[in-house]
Amino acid sequence: MSGLPAAAAMPPGLSVVIPNYNYQEFVGQAIDSALAISWPRVQVIVVDDGSTDNSRAVIEAYRDRVTIVHQANAGQLEAYNAGFRLAVHEVVIFLDSDDLLDPSVMQEIAAVWRPGISKVQWRMRTVDALGRPLGSVIPQYHGVPEPQEIRRWATTTTAYPTPPGSGNAYAREYLAQIFPLDDACGRPGDASCLAAAPFLGDVVTIPMALGSYRIHGRNDGAASRLDAQQFQLHVVRARQRHVYAQRIARRVGIAIEDRAIDASLSYLPYRLASLRLAPAAHPIDGDSAGAVLLDVLRAVSKPQGMSAKGKLVIGVWTMLVALLPRRAGNRLILWRFVPGARPQALRATLLKLGVIR
Repeated sequence: MSGLPAAAAMPPGLSVVIPNYNYQEFVGQAIDSALAISWPRVQVIVVDDGSTDNSRAVIEAYRDRVTIVHQANAGQLEAYNAGFRLAVHEVVIFLDSDDLLDPSVMQEIAAVWRPGISKVQWRMRTVDALGRPLGSVIPQYHGVPEPQEIRRWATTTTAYPTPPGSGNAYAREYLAQIFPLDDACGRPGDASCLAAAPFLGDVVTIPMALGSYRIHGRNDGAASRLDAQQFQLHVVRARQRHVYAQRIARRVGIAIEDRAIDASLSYLPYRLASLRLAPAAHPIDGDSAGAVLLDVLRAVSKPQGMSAKGKLVIGVWTMLVALLPRRAGNRLILWRFVPGARPQALRATLLKLGVIR
């Protein structure tokens, strides 16, 4: 007796985990977008992490259609753990409660899904607090990267072009190898998932926008001023991710050099900004602007998914910030990292080059 043909095999199901903390104005829209996904098997799990606003009432209105977890405030990482424990399907998306997914997202994922994948990633449109398009998509790709390229870039520079957390669909089989998450990569839930993915499977890229990333003033993508502590925290977290990636890579016989992170052009501008804004509190002992500049000059020769023009922009920006007087250098840091401070023409150029989001 013959079995069913491969084409008749049941397609993978999708579990969408939505961690939420005090986003009463957005969480209902995130849930609606997950429920609207056009796919036969979709599980939606909402984990409210001890919100003190009206989030609980918003979420409870969906009780007959979603799985709800209310927990004492423990941070996003523990919300990820709680959601993953309940996820039953082969594909898992962690949807930030201020972001949105397109109805077709799982159809596009299924079209490329295969054994050996750790995650599928796609672009996201940037929108404002009201959901109005801001005219850009993230990330920008210099060609669509192949899984082997992403693995090589992650090994040599710790960097590869990846969207924010909501732009990734993970194989449950992959996540089971790293969950429950601990704070090895700090408290953000997606940090470990993104860092380990190139080493425990293939990262497959879909070069279209399949969701919306909301910039509204209370998320990491919406800085409104220069805060030295935020740059220091970014440096610490990036270095934590590097150590974590080294540990994961060793499991499969891949060696990552101790200084690979200092070849990452997505990390080095943060390191320089932290150093210039508050040198006494900078988390790297003995660091200097000259050392950062030398690392950038070395890094521009290393492939990491960035165009030659993008590398040139970062190289020139680094040189100016390192060598100009502090006031002028701080103005360049402001333009690089604070969206509202950039001249419109500069913003459009930097977005196109993929050096900001």
